[in-house]
Amino acid sequence: MECAAQALSLHRERLMSLENVVGVGIGTKWVSGRQTDEPAVLVLVSKKVPSANLAKSQSVPRAFGKTATDVIEVGEIKLLTSRTEKVRPAMPGVSIGHFRVTAGTFGAMVRDRHTGDPLILSNNHVLANITDGRDGRAQVGDPIWQPGRYDGGTEDDVIGYLERFIPLWRPTVPSHCKVACAAERSLNAILQKVYPQYEVHLLRRSQFTNLVDAAVARPIKKDAMVPEVMEIGAITGMAEPTVGLKVRKSGRTSGLSNGEVLAVQTSIRVSMGDVGIALFEEQILLSPMGQPGDSGSLIVTEDNRAVSLLSAGSDKATLAGNIKTVCDLLKVDLW
Repeated sequence: MECAAQALSLHRERLMSLENVVGVGIGTKWVSGRQTDEPAVLVLVSKKVPSANLAKSQSVPRAFGKTATDVIEVGEIKLLTSRTEKVRPAMPGVSIGHFRVTAGTFGAMVRDRHTGDPLILSNNHVLANITDGRDGRAQVGDPIWQPGRYDGGTEDDVIGYLERFIPLWRPTVPSHCKVACAAERSLNAILQKVYPQYEVHLLRRSQFTNLVDAAVARPIKKDAMVPEVMEIGAITGMAEPTVGLKVRKSGRTSGLSNGEVLAVQTSIRVSMGDVGIALFEEQILLSPMGQPGDSGSLIVTEDNRAVSLLSAGSDKATLAGNIKTVCDLLKVDLW
């Protein structure tokens, strides 16, 4: 490596003056996609250009004496924005949340099928506070903060307002029919005489099934966000989930992580904290690839086709809803 260091010292200034060169360093040469043990001066470029398209004065020499050179494409190097800070324009992968929620992940930028307007996609439990639409936990028009409250977000950080959501149903819900309410009052009147510290509440079995945990928010202005997912880039389409499919996601807590589909057409009970247990059907089960705060992350293939929307998980597995179902129920399309 001493020869490479000497060569770099002698030629650093000239190399850094070349067009498209963003840096130089010392490493080992790569041949046909494989790293060798041969010491080399590495020339870092934002984009590789065929030597035939370069002026001779802009070309990198094949070697400096006995020291080889190697041109490495590194793209545009820039500061990486913290996922838990305020980001404008915001991008999928950063912290976001309903003003009453701790924080989740901005999953994707989508387009309203009727108006064409851009919307923010994430989970119901991130943007709508685990509401079924009847419980008062959230309502259309509620402010959405970026970053989320847990990450220091305040009313000064409003990025949008809750536009619509898919209700999250519990297996049982409070009954409001007249017969049930009358029975409740009668039972409690009797119970009050014997055990005054107790009361009875009648619950009705829900006839609804949870297929997705999803909601969208309308941004305060169209340029408040961009569609490229942090550390992933632009979404190229959709893909059907199949067992063994290799996927990745970009989330608020664990950043960029990889995994694979373990099962499809999954029915599973999910704990929703203080509101109890909910049953989800037609879910996608994946290897563990998320942590608390990653909820809402878009899960994509290695070529950036969207597969699902991460909603829940444990240290053993991750759960997500099919992105096609998410889009159809919310009446949106991926940007």
